[in-house]
Amino acid sequence: QVQLVESGGGLVQPGGSLRLSCVASGFSFRSYPMRWYRQAPGKERELVASISSASGSTNYADSMKGRFTISRDNAKNTVYLQMNSLKPEDTAVYYCNVDLVVLGNRYRYWGQGTQVTVSS
Repeated sequence: QVQLVESGGGLVQPGGSLRLSCVASGFSFRSYPMRWYRQAPGKERELVASISSASGSTNYADSMKGRFTISRDNAKNTVYLQMNSLKPEDTAVYYCNVDLVVLGNRYRYWGQGTQVTVSS
């Protein structure tokens, strides 16, 4: 069965850094794009960054460009999110996501989330 397990969240001061990891299992990891989302209290879940399966090309939400870096290690079935210059508004639960297509049907999977709190 598909599993996504995030780790690496925590409490960090403004301007600090964190690296999130998401270990995937139960599907052909190297064949699918991977995404990081986040959800702050009282707000909708928003896309943070995505990385393609083959070329490793990346895309970021405007507010994360230049501060966050998404990467993947297909040998380890792991996707990372390096977050630098963190701001209090980056406080949220961060989720790993994959959308699988099976027999023409799309299935969306999420990890359990990891809390990131940016505060002095």
